Amino acid sequence: MTTAAYDAIADWYEDYVTNSAGDYSRRVRDVLAGLLGTGPGRCLDLCCGTGAHAAELRRLGWDPVGIDLSAGQLRHARGRLPVARADATALPLPDAAVPAAVCVLAHTDMPDYPATIAEAARVLTPGGRLVHVGVHPCFCGAFADRSDPERIVIDGGYAERARTFRSWNSTGVRARVGAWHVPLGELLTAVARAGLVLTRIEESGSGPVPDILAFQATKPTP
Repeated sequence: MTTAAYDAIADWYEDYVTNSAGDYSRRVRDVLAGLLGTGPGRCLDLCCGTGAHAAELRRLGWDPVGIDLSAGQLRHARGRLPVARADATALPLPDAAVPAAVCVLAHTDMPDYPATIAEAARVLTPGGRLVHVGVHPCFCGAFADRSDPERIVIDGGYAERARTFRSWNSTGVRARVGAWHVPLGELLTAVARAGLVLTRIEESGSGPVPDILAFQATKPTP
């Protein structure tokens, strides 16, 4: 199995996501809760990482299960939810297995996120929902200098899709593991091609320019 980029920084990331990025993580959980809604039922946490969102999923009444490629991240996650080490583009689940799936802050960690959306659609039950919460593809990335929160500077790199370690923040996650960029059009087209229906889209930020794009998509019933 491919070595995951986060294996080398799993302990650092556990501290970062719960402490240094605590305020951002709370904003992310608020957006997640608003789009996912309440259970009951099993909720698949795609690319669950350290399991940072498991408690929120349980608070909403869901029974979370996680998958991630990083053995290092899963060391932390196992104490928070049942997990399996697996590739999000080849889920070890049968068709129509879960009523809900979430993917939080992970789409830039995969070279083929549309394949992950397709797999999520496959394992959702009819009427099931997928919630995506991620960095805003128009305003966050190697092409976006966010050092001044009041004025985001965008360069020509928006069209680039290759993995890059370039970042305005030399101490953040992206400078350590890199990122693949998924433009907005490609992201939303992947939802349609997977046979899902977009039901809500939200933009969120602590300042005037959003740093989060999130959506809810549902699997049509026959």
